[in-house]
Amino acid sequence: MIELNQKEKALLVTIDVFAFRDKALKIEEEARELKELAMTSGVEVIEELTCHYDSPAPNLFIGKGKAEELSLIAAEHNVDVVIFSVDLSGTQQRNLEEAIGRKVIDRTQLILDIFSRHAKSPEGKTQVELAQLEYLLPRLIGKGIMLSRLGGGIGTSGPGEQKLELDRRRIRGRITRLRADLEKMRSQRHLIRKKRIAQKLPLIALVGYTNAGKTTLLNTLVNEHQLADNQLFTTLDPLSRTLVLPECQKVIISDTVGFLHNLPHHLIEAFKSTLEDVKDADLLLHVLDISSTLRYEYHQAVEAVLKELACADKPLITVLNKADKLEEQNWIEKYKLDFPDSVAISALKKENIEKLLSRISQKIPKTIHKISISVPLDKMSLVDLIYREGKVEKIKYTSKSIAIIAQIPDALIHKFNQYLKE
Repeated sequence: MIELNQKEKALLVTIDVFAFRDKALKIEEEARELKELAMTSGVEVIEELTCHYDSPAPNLFIGKGKAEELSLIAAEHNVDVVIFSVDLSGTQQRNLEEAIGRKVIDRTQLILDIFSRHAKSPEGKTQVELAQLEYLLPRLIGKGIMLSRLGGGIGTSGPGEQKLELDRRRIRGRITRLRADLEKMRSQRHLIRKKRIAQKLPLIALVGYTNAGKTTLLNTLVNEHQLADNQLFTTLDPLSRTLVLPECQKVIISDTVGFLHNLPHHLIEAFKSTLEDVKDADLLLHVLDISSTLRYEYHQAVEAVLKELACADKPLITVLNKADKLEEQNWIEKYKLDFPDSVAISALKKENIEKLLSRISQKIPKTIHKISISVPLDKMSLVDLIYREGKVEKIKYTSKSIAIIAQIPDALIHKFNQYLKE
């Protein structure tokens, strides 16, 4: 990766286009989200502007006069990069860089930069590089690449300058290899999935808007300490853990990449293998930051991504997280009506987690059953297995055998068939 040692100075430009005005977020909130994304990427926000247009211009997206104004502002504040809230075509990006005299980054490139910084696993890094090269390919000029943005800093993390100087043919070859690598990783994930199905372990997937508290909830449920910073896209790599529900039923719970409003389609495509846990899940936990003033917009954005993944009809519990941050606690009951089948919790303070676990137990397929058995004294290993994997309700030792009433997973019942009482 190429990064500047000193934090880059950025000018943020949020564009309000009348033709796009049916968007989920208001323009003020879109500007706030752009600032959050920029700060997550590590830049120093120097100035913010909002521009209003009836429709985008084909050559610059914005007007020529506005581009000249941005050039003056960028020079006045000595900014390193100008970040736009919209996706720009390769031609628009190059023309803007020429007009403003500064590096120009669009929304997709900003998100990819954050992804590249947060990807840790081989699969995550491969997916990020694939998405970056697919973003880059249409932006090649003639036999080479416009390299004005490759001096380091925001928008250059990931493939790196050396790889970006490949020609179209070699980039396409690299894309083909990355897709093949991802397919191998996907095959490995399918083997894990088959093993889980053979063990009859239900899968729960955490979904939600980025920074809703999914990783914090996972930590609380399984008593772990995964990184859960107050930043966008902290979790990028898939993370799965075993969770023991009431009555000792075991399930697999998986954290996923956070969603975003108007998430670019090709990013969803690039991260499909990561999002496979969502498609395979028996139950979705939609973690919603109920303390946010944008709770309804965030909910709508996540529903839109789930619809695109063909997962809108899956069993789902809406987890109203950060309920402790609500100034008016009596609003909780109203939000429960607005979001059916919901549970209000605080993952950070571990409040109302028992109720959530109980609701999960009601929704998840039952894979644990009660048995009554009598095993010989020389089969203590079976007794140990019940204590380890199930829940003993009653046990009685006699001179010849051990009588047990217990709850055990379906996958283990075959081990006790010959000892079952009629």
